[in-house]
Amino acid sequence: MAKVEIVDSLTLEIYKKFKQESVEVLEYLKSLEQHPQKGKELGTVGGIVIKELKYKGFRFYFITDGFTLRCMDEKKLLDILLLFVRMSDKKAQQETIEKIKHILRTIGSEGF
Repeated sequence: MAKVEIVDSLTLEIYKKFKQESVEVLEYLKSLEQHPQKGKELGTVGGIVIKELKYKGFRFYFITDGFTLRCMDEKKLLDILLLFVRMSDKKAQQETIEKIKHILRTIGSEGF
């Protein structure tokens, strides 16, 4: 089973945007613990894979170790960390992806 972490700033943004529906959104994001292969791969920066998960009109971006995802099958996924870092709507999608890539290139995954 994979471990899903959500950055505190993203959790606050989810609470502000979705209000009562935020519990359902957070459960949807946590569903990746059971199905870590979900989501669309957007790119790779230094072995770190950026993926997106869609919920209604919003996109949630998370990063993970690409080498671990490719080398293991789903039954052996015990030590994978999926870190949700950003959220955007359709209009700001490309801008958000570029910001994530920039942070990963300059600071690394510790920048979140």
